[in-house]
Amino acid sequence: MRVAILDDYQNCTLSMADWSPVEKDCEITVFNDHLSDEDEIAARLADFEIVCAMRERTRFGKSQLAKLPKLKLLISSGMRNRSFDVAAAAGRGIVCCGTPSVGAPTTDIAWGLIIGLLRNIPKEDAAVRRGEWQSTVGPGLHGKTLGIAGLGKLGSKMAVIGKAFDMDVIAWSQNLTRARCDEFGVGLVTKEELMKRSDVITIHLILSDRTRGVIGRDELALMKPGAILVNTSRGPIVDEAALVDALERRAIRGAGLDVYGTEPLRADSPFRRLENTVVTPHLGYVEESNYQAYFNGYIAAIRGFLDGKPVNVMSAD
Repeated sequence: MRVAILDDYQNCTLSMADWSPVEKDCEITVFNDHLSDEDEIAARLADFEIVCAMRERTRFGKSQLAKLPKLKLLISSGMRNRSFDVAAAAGRGIVCCGTPSVGAPTTDIAWGLIIGLLRNIPKEDAAVRRGEWQSTVGPGLHGKTLGIAGLGKLGSKMAVIGKAFDMDVIAWSQNLTRARCDEFGVGLVTKEELMKRSDVITIHLILSDRTRGVIGRDELALMKPGAILVNTSRGPIVDEAALVDALERRAIRGAGLDVYGTEPLRADSPFRRLENTVVTPHLGYVEESNYQAYFNGYIAAIRGFLDGKPVNVMSAD
């Protein structure tokens, strides 16, 4: 069978796992670029029976799946992928499988963005390389308030680390309970309180109809002038136009962004030019152990399918 590996930006999928268990039965093709147009995707994948997709990079909705009559197995990194229409795939006899994941690397990136912003690390790095020395003064974390939007698996890790920095930690989400906050010694607040009180706001919500644009112009207007916003979750959770406006007016200190409404980030995106941002290319899950879990999961899913025993089958619920 022909196997397509999509969006391998770093060209590392084949080198970070042992593909020998499936090589004798498959012809593997790796694509390092990204396509978003349905017809272009259909033309590229027309002859492939198996597609390995990185989570939420390439969309496989009902109309896209209809343009891929040879597709038999669709694999996503991770066990949840909102860009897959699993029900539509099942209706066409396409098996959808996921892979294991590590999950922790996003926390690393979030704290990197926080510290990088507050202590001006990218700016100072560039200055030192130009021969300059100590050009900025930034605030520390001790005694500051960390506001967490979403106290799930990742948000709770952020809370533990924030307390280790001697920060006052508060949290909000639509369904957050006091019992959950008490578990991590975190204050339960409203969304308005989160925006007003926090020196650092970090977002760890799942993107859904309810959370899309949940941090908008009104919420950003409540932030302290010296506060920063960090988003390592999903770009559309924040109203990007409103955030650009707040940054351009210096209404807030800055933003650390790892995710965007359109990825890869457009060449003309204001986030590329704004000096009060630190931007990274969705590195939250781009970590060695996590990639190894993904790619070995691809292999296990392919081998299981070929043997008639699919593993990690995704639910349509």
